[in-house]
Amino acid sequence: MRWLGHSPGPEGSPDTLYAVSDELPVVTVTYSPGPHLERFLSSLTVATDRPVSVVIADNGSQDGSPEEAVERYPNARLIHNEANVGYGRAVNRGVREIDPECSDFVVIANPDVVWAPGSIDALLEVATRWPRAGAVGPLIRDPDGAVYPSARHLPSIIRGGMHAVVGPFWRKNPWTAAYRQDREAPSERAVGWLSGACLLVRREAFEQIGGFDERYFMYMEDVDLGDRLGRAGWQNVYAPSAEILHDKGHATGRDPARNLAAHHESTWTYLSDRHSGWRRSPLRWTMRGALVVRSRLVVRRSRREMRRQDR
Repeated sequence: MRWLGHSPGPEGSPDTLYAVSDELPVVTVTYSPGPHLERFLSSLTVATDRPVSVVIADNGSQDGSPEEAVERYPNARLIHNEANVGYGRAVNRGVREIDPECSDFVVIANPDVVWAPGSIDALLEVATRWPRAGAVGPLIRDPDGAVYPSARHLPSIIRGGMHAVVGPFWRKNPWTAAYRQDREAPSERAVGWLSGACLLVRREAFEQIGGFDERYFMYMEDVDLGDRLGRAGWQNVYAPSAEILHDKGHATGRDPARNLAAHHESTWTYLSDRHSGWRRSPLRWTMRGALVVRSRLVVRRSRREMRRQDR
């Protein structure tokens, strides 16, 4: 076993000797993240007692914040992608940059995450209790403190389809409530999939299924990951003992209309994959038509709202 050296302990206590296998790698993807990245990295220092190394996979930032971050944080390194290659592909590249001897686990998180004290250690504790956990996800709070429904069922054709089509117009519909498990109290349990905003993944499981499916530019790649982990015999475990704050609006706020259209395209990719074959072609094209109509309606509404805000 290779040793990294000493890591300072609390004041007055002896230093701790850490092995390479004790270092926890963290991968984040940036696209002009602004001040979010600084908060991400500074709060990471209280999220775990283990030494961490951070890989920042940059998708073409123009604000200089990733470069500033690696100057301030010597445990972070920056890799530049040739363009904005999408979230899943950037994560996969970041994971490939990690020494395979480094750790059995990898943390994957958006740069707009703020870590609560001990949050990563809590995820690791849950992972040890669930040896078949391929992914473990925390309780996620929105900036206003509300709990985000980050642990969900897999989208069946009825439950997921109805949520996708009527959700924006009838927010309290029963299909959305069932899909998001809105009536479930936060509890440690296996679920269909976990939000990709923050995941602790077991590297063996992640590599067994080939990581994220790179056809998804953004959105639904976490749903697909959870489904493929389950099909491969792994579990997706919700761990509300770990908490993070997620300012999820920072990326979608730049061009909400474009991002809404991307969400619908990813939804179609996911559902059409799971309902293939000529016998199901009428069902697929019905879904496709419904998603196209919904996409046009919500994009039009988003653009109207943006024009009103610009006046």
